[in-house]
Amino acid sequence: MTASTDQKIVPCLWFETDGEEAARFYVSLLPDSRIDQIFHAPSDYPSGKAGDVLTVEFTLAGQRYTILNGGPYFKLSEAFSIQIMCDDQAEIDRLWSALSAVPGSEQCGWVKDRYGVSWQIVPRKMIEWMTTGDPGRRKRVFDAMSQMKKLDLGRRGKDPRQYRGVKRKKRKRK
Repeated sequence: MTASTDQKIVPCLWFETDGEEAARFYVSLLPDSRIDQIFHAPSDYPSGKAGDVLTVEFTLAGQRYTILNGGPYFKLSEAFSIQIMCDDQAEIDRLWSALSAVPGSEQCGWVKDRYGVSWQIVPRKMIEWMTTGDPGRRKRVFDAMSQMKKLDLGRRGKDPRQYRGVKRKKRKRK
């Protein structure tokens, strides 16, 4: 199999014209990322000329993607987002700073980049905190997350109670 066919499902993002620039930016952000192939149109087509970059195949953190420079016919939206599972607050902060270009779109870990792609920048532990354990704790984590723009692990990032705004449950003394 070739690099472009070794993964069964490959998301394709429709861009107007700046797909190569976007792909190069994205692969600069995460390890195990690279440009795999750039296809130039062999002849004129409805939204471009021969020689224009038509598709960019790239790998982002081990996941294959394609960008199609298809012209102005379709726009990116929040209906599709790329979720990045982060290991610590430093990674969240770095990616948030690099990707967030539309402050009005920021909510619950979601950002929109300068190309119009929506991203979810999520602590890896968040899934565990919201799906396991005490229902009261899950609610506190969810309520705190719902009030945040950038998800904040607090100082330690080890316990969902460390989220700012999450009240600790008082322990009964024996």
